[in-house]
Amino acid sequence: MKLVSWNVNGLRACVRKGFLDYFNEVNADIFCVQETKLQEGQIDLQLEGYHQYWNYAVKKGYSGTAVFTKEQPLSVKYGVGDADEEVEGRILTLEFQHFYLVNVYAPNAQRDLARLPFRLEWEEDMRAYLVALDQKKPVILCGDLNVAHEEIDIRNVKSNIGNSGFTFEERGKMTALLAEGFIDTFRHFHPDQEGAYTWWSYMAKVRERNIGWRIDYFIASKQLESSLTDATIHPYVMGSDHCPIVLELEC
Repeated sequence: MKLVSWNVNGLRACVRKGFLDYFNEVNADIFCVQETKLQEGQIDLQLEGYHQYWNYAVKKGYSGTAVFTKEQPLSVKYGVGDADEEVEGRILTLEFQHFYLVNVYAPNAQRDLARLPFRLEWEEDMRAYLVALDQKKPVILCGDLNVAHEEIDIRNVKSNIGNSGFTFEERGKMTALLAEGFIDTFRHFHPDQEGAYTWWSYMAKVRERNIGWRIDYFIASKQLESSLTDATIHPYVMGSDHCPIVLELEC
């Protein structure tokens, strides 16, 4: 089984830049996108053989997630805990026979860290939700988690310590999640690989020089460890300031 996750930073714009070429080429069983930045009825994607599930933000042109899957899920949920709605469109949970898939666009703490308290509370709620799901069946969490977990996951460490996405608080929340029995699948297969990034600033020559951050993840329950076969990054794919990531497993 092949799963793909991609923060498209505006799906309509990404479609104009070749999204469908990559989508068809990669031939994923499940394809997750974040930051769709659209409302219902603003795009008509013809994805033959795929069921489509969307979580739109109430605010127009903001956030949003979607999942395109060949296999119809047993259930679909919008939100965490007892909630089945989520106004920023950041979370989609699909239940399949062997696992839960949770597609997430984590909130950004913002440059001045004004939203850091909200982000940390969101992390607590998300961890509790994932742990509860994991007690029922294994979980695969994917998406733009808006944090570079370790120093190896960011090019310019010293100049970014304490910045949004690289605060000790945000990194600590990722550590706490992994300690609950989850695996950072890319590091599982590539523990020492440097220069493996998934996001680059739009500033001139930044992507060409690979001055990036790894902030997009597939996180899997340890229950799935023996089923994991590979986790890769596709930095050659353009169309967004993020690139797609891929998880393959036997399931």
